[in-house]
Amino acid sequence: MIVLALLAAVFLCLILRLGYIQMVQAPWLTEQAEDLWRRNIPVEPKRGQITDRNGEVLAYNGSAPTVVVIPAQVKDKEGTAAKLAPVLEMPKEKVQQQISKRALMVYLAPGGRKVTDEKAKQVRDLNLTGIYVTEEGKRYYPDDGLAAHILGFAGVDNQGLTGVESWYNDRLQGKPGRISFFANARGEEMPKEDDEYVAPQNGQNLSLTIDKEIQTFVEREIENVVAQYNPDGVMSIVADPKTGEILALANYPTFKNGSYRSYPQETYNRDLAIWKNFEPGSTFKIVTLAAALEEKKITLQDPFYDPGYYTVGGRNIRCWKAGGHGQETMLDVVENSCNPGFMLMGQKLGKEKLFDYINKFGFGQKTGIDLPGEGKGILFNVNKVTPVDLATTSFGQGVSVTPIQQVMAVSAIANGGTLMKPHLAKEWRDPDTNQVIEEVKPEAVRRVVSENTARQVRETLESVVARGSGKNAFLDGYRVGGKTGTAQVAENGAYKSGHYIVSFIGMAPVDNPRLVAYIAIDNPKAPLIFGGVIAAPVVGNILGDSLHYLNVPTSKQGLAKEYSYFDVKPVEVPLIAGMSVQDAQKEMLGAGLQLKTETTGTGKYIVDQSPAAGTKVPPGSTVRLYLSDQQAPAEQKKQ
Repeated sequence: MIVLALLAAVFLCLILRLGYIQMVQAPWLTEQAEDLWRRNIPVEPKRGQITDRNGEVLAYNGSAPTVVVIPAQVKDKEGTAAKLAPVLEMPKEKVQQQISKRALMVYLAPGGRKVTDEKAKQVRDLNLTGIYVTEEGKRYYPDDGLAAHILGFAGVDNQGLTGVESWYNDRLQGKPGRISFFANARGEEMPKEDDEYVAPQNGQNLSLTIDKEIQTFVEREIENVVAQYNPDGVMSIVADPKTGEILALANYPTFKNGSYRSYPQETYNRDLAIWKNFEPGSTFKIVTLAAALEEKKITLQDPFYDPGYYTVGGRNIRCWKAGGHGQETMLDVVENSCNPGFMLMGQKLGKEKLFDYINKFGFGQKTGIDLPGEGKGILFNVNKVTPVDLATTSFGQGVSVTPIQQVMAVSAIANGGTLMKPHLAKEWRDPDTNQVIEEVKPEAVRRVVSENTARQVRETLESVVARGSGKNAFLDGYRVGGKTGTAQVAENGAYKSGHYIVSFIGMAPVDNPRLVAYIAIDNPKAPLIFGGVIAAPVVGNILGDSLHYLNVPTSKQGLAKEYSYFDVKPVEVPLIAGMSVQDAQKEMLGAGLQLKTETTGTGKYIVDQSPAAGTKVPPGSTVRLYLSDQQAPAEQKKQ
């Protein structure tokens, strides 16, 4: 009886356990078993679109078929390879080698990756066991090469490798889906009514802060610089100083995103505008000036005599101008970019105070721009700064900075004294509805100087462009402020003979800056290597075109340009629309204007003209006249 009772208890436990497994654990066990049987063919998500601030598409994904193989399901490997090879334009031996791998799934590469629809149909028509056609994304850049270092590129596996493609890869890439089927331990497909399809989750769309038109202006100017001066490198940035938004960023050498493999790695891996460290030269003097004004160590009316050198620690450090500038005010010091005057400012500030402002302006640290590979520059350890180090730092020698640091520092002067964090992402949009799901807000880092100091520096920089070393950046109708820079390049502890980086940084309009633009040109080949000669006119062109494009109104306020004997004075275009061609010719000759004319259309009356009346242009410029047989009143043209 005891034995029977024990046996009954054992059988009761078995029955209860069996019931628990059959009724309670059955769904979970079935799911675990299916996971063991399930084989997944990945379906890539659609990578998020990238646009400029106005919705112009800069990068998007197209769908491309890709051929994959489940090796365990292919019984006749040699025959399958013989049929696939000619379609995929691959050697039969290579196809057979890939379909013979001991792997769950293999991409037939390179011939089977991202093929045409026609090839995909040919593969499907072969109806080969174990051969499948799935979809992969293929990245396209419609303006291939435009904003190359900003965008970067994505690799064959839909992963961002450089630029914002890399920085925001997780949000752009999305999450993959899959096509699932059941297979046994040998990989052979098991019968099942329907394969399971899990749709991929597409990546989010990114709108950048850059403006395609302004980016085009910048890249055009860089191309002109390269053609004219054959430099080793060029870096340029345009920013909105109030928000920290980057409106354009470009480098030379550059590359095309869609064919990046054709370029050296250093070309696409180094974004010079945020990575390159070099001595800034005189553009750095803006920091010294702002600090001296903020600390009330100088006023712009203070007198100063420049004999051509400044004595520091028993050493004479020379001015760039042989013989010096003589008697000047501190305003003249800035206009003339006089090194001794800035050494005096640095000496009055002292090393602790000057380097405190250098740090406040963001030098010696990364700006935090949303791009990979940013440099942070090199500064002296303030505890080891000698009087000579202090003097040279005051005029931008002996320290290394990046272009993006300089742009953000001058943006702080432009916006009233606040250092902003630069950014390229403007907003994120849902890939299906295109609704904004996140907007990137401007981020202030810290206040650096007061609004009054910032205003004084802006007005001083306007004087540099109107009367000083930055005259070649002057724009008629717009108040431009800026500073030139010419710096030697150091290598192995010594300056390289004849190797300079010339630069110019400008803002406009000075009374309410909308733009800050910067360009640095590494080792230009020219007879005269000065920032005011080579770099200033480039920034002038970028600012002029960009302000016109943004419909920023012109103004007759501000300083007039001072012309020297060698400067070419512009000619004001007269009002000739509404006249007859004969009368217009008399008008032009009578005024002694050095202008050329071209005509468009037919007739004896001028109904329109370009440029408009009142525009100042260089002598010898062409005025286009539009002709008609019907006369348009001159009063109408004045309006």
